[in-house]
Amino acid sequence: MSIPPEGTPVMRRVGYLGPEGTFSEEALLAGVGEQSVEPVAEATIYDAVMALRNGDVDWAVVPIENSLDGSVTVTLDLLAQAAGELQIVGETLLRVRHSLIASAPVELDEIDTVLTHPQVPGQCARLLHGELARARVLPASSTAEAVRTVVQESRRGLVALGTVLAAEIYGATVLREGVEDRDDNETRFVWLAGDSTAARPELRGLAEEWTSSLVFWGSGTEKAGWLVRCLDEFARRDVNLTKIESRPRREGIGTYMFFANLDGGPQDSALAEGIAGLHEQCEEVHVLGSYRKAQSA
Repeated sequence: MSIPPEGTPVMRRVGYLGPEGTFSEEALLAGVGEQSVEPVAEATIYDAVMALRNGDVDWAVVPIENSLDGSVTVTLDLLAQAAGELQIVGETLLRVRHSLIASAPVELDEIDTVLTHPQVPGQCARLLHGELARARVLPASSTAEAVRTVVQESRRGLVALGTVLAAEIYGATVLREGVEDRDDNETRFVWLAGDSTAARPELRGLAEEWTSSLVFWGSGTEKAGWLVRCLDEFARRDVNLTKIESRPRREGIGTYMFFANLDGGPQDSALAEGIAGLHEQCEEVHVLGSYRKAQSA
């Protein structure tokens, strides 16, 4: 194996939800800018995370939260399963803009079918329930796959809701840009690495403040006040909780794990003391990562 000359930038492989032209690829490119990376398209979010766990890529970029639709539960579940093996090492906020895309110019009243990712219709309701009310909406694995399918089938009346990037990649026609209902729609993507000692990407658009992500669970959930006591470990140390939500542990009805985001990083003693206190309340506590916050897109 040849060794690159000293001073040559290391080309990092980055897994993301493909194919080319997805919002995940847009987030990847927005995050690293001109940094030397090799985007590696994967079929699903699961595949992107597994590629990282198997050592096939250096980092993975996966969506974790949308400002309108909430958390991406598959990502949360994968992070819990890989706790201790993978670390969140950064985040990127991406402004979500949807475009109406066809294989060739077509009038809106000729459209009978719209392909897109299942999360998108709720973000473009005005268009779908208004000018395209007579069209059926069918799911695709990603917005880019929807655009690629539309180009491959090249059928008049079949369109996609996707990205301008996908339209450029697959040679499609953008009928209308910015068809989303709200212009404040953002998705938060997290950058994953193999462990806390792995190299971190030099991301753009970061604030100075740090945040830390945790997952925890315990046998005390059946007792009144257990969750309050867990969170009090941080509240009485003046550590700000910015997000919390539960997910089933898949061990029967009523068994949950809790994901939390807290202000602060590895240098904050109050956060460290709070996490130590949380260990006393729970069966399992995992720090999923500490990283600088991304500025709004």
